[in-house]
Amino acid sequence: MSKVEDFLTKEDEQAIVEAIRMAEKNTSGEIRVHIEKTTSIDAYDRAMEVFHELKMDETELQNGVLIYLAIEDRHFVICGDKGINDVVQDDFWNCTRDIMVAGFKKRDFKKGLIDGIARAGEQLQKYFPWLEGDTNELSNEISKG
Repeated sequence: MSKVEDFLTKEDEQAIVEAIRMAEKNTSGEIRVHIEKTTSIDAYDRAMEVFHELKMDETELQNGVLIYLAIEDRHFVICGDKGINDVVQDDFWNCTRDIMVAGFKKRDFKKGLIDGIARAGEQLQKYFPWLEGDTNELSNEISKG
């Protein structure tokens, strides 16, 4: 896989953006997906950099969730801001990762991402339900590096 643009088809991307929209529909939480070719640093450290670059640490309730992928390195990280980390069960991130890996192992990256987005959305809805006046604070588009 040579380019980030070739990782997902346009239809796959649209399905993922729609999954984000649906996951965020009943929550004030924010979910983003970031894809890049490779990283020269630890994938988690890079995910944290991207989290800040995308201003995910600036949501009002600190309830942003980032799914970060370095496709050539075959690394991905799912991480959340302090607000969500403080309330989800300790195994939440690992269980979400495992759900995503099941799709990724079949080379069905769209399914893996959508399954992870849906699971994150369920937790966000549980702990951060949508309230009158909530706005979509961050773009649902997939960012690429």
